[in-house]
Amino acid sequence: MRDLLTKRLSGYVPRLLTLDYPEAGVLVPVTDDHDNPEIVFTLRSENLSTHRGQVSFPGGRRDPEDESIAATALRETHEEIGLPPEQVQLIAPLSQVMSLHQILVTPYVGVIPGDHPLTANPAEIESIFKVPVEFFLEDKRHRTDPLNFLNNTFYVPCYRWERYQIWGLSAVVLVDFLNAVYDAGIDLLEPPQGG
Repeated sequence: MRDLLTKRLSGYVPRLLTLDYPEAGVLVPVTDDHDNPEIVFTLRSENLSTHRGQVSFPGGRRDPEDESIAATALRETHEEIGLPPEQVQLIAPLSQVMSLHQILVTPYVGVIPGDHPLTANPAEIESIFKVPVEFFLEDKRHRTDPLNFLNNTFYVPCYRWERYQIWGLSAVVLVDFLNAVYDAGIDLLEPPQGG
C-alpha cells in the first residue's frame, strides 16, 4: 500500500491556500492492506464545542510547540485514537482546505497497520470506524451538498456508511485523496449527473 500511495502522490501537487489563519493538521489514515485498504475515520464527541457529532479524520489545531503541521497531525492522531506516531508512515500532504470556523487545515496521507488497536479518547471521540476504499470508488453517495466558498459553489458528496455520514470538509479531503491516488474523477465543481 505504501508503494502505491508513494507512487501516486509523488507527482501530485497539493493546492495551498495563501491565507493567514490558525492552522490544523489531520491524518488520512489508510491501512496497509494492499488488496482491501481501509480509511480510518472518527465520530467526534457531542461534548465538543465545534463539529460535535460529526465524522472527521483524526487531527486538530496546531500547538506552538509543534515543529510542523505534520507533527500536529501525528500528535493529535495519537491523542484522539491512540495511534503512536511511529506506527504511521507519512506519505504526502493533500490540498489545504478551510473549515467553516476559518481554520486552515492541511491533510496528510499516512499508512498505518490494519491490525494496530485503536482506542477512542472519550473526551474528544465517540467512536472510530474504517471504510474500505473500494466503497468510495463506487461513488454511491447518499446525497450531494452544494457548499459555497470563496465565491464558488462546490458539489460535495455525502457518503453513508452504516450509521455514519461522511460529508463536508471530511468529504472534500476524501475526494481529493480518491482523485489523486485512484483517478476517481469525482468533480466538486459540477453537480453529479442525474441530479
